Amino acid sequence: MYGIKSFSAVINPPQACILAVGGAEKRLVVDEDSNQGYGQANMMSVTLSCDHRVVDGAVGAQWLAEFRKFMERPETMLL
Repeated sequence: MYGIKSFSAVINPPQACILAVGGAEKRLVVDEDSNQGYGQANMMSVTLSCDHRVVDGAVGAQWLAEFRKFMERPETMLL
């Protein structure tokens, strides 16, 4: 996405939160299933900006954890 890896979005009223999605890039990761012990994976960064008068930070963190699960295994969105 235009070479942008990560950024923070600004909340505009009446928004309660906004998700900033950076571009995907290939990174070296540990892969215990491969013979070499490492492999390549597409990684992206996301930043959730919340108005804490509306959304508690812990709730935002829980939402991001669920979002991560869906991004790692998109087929679970069909269940």
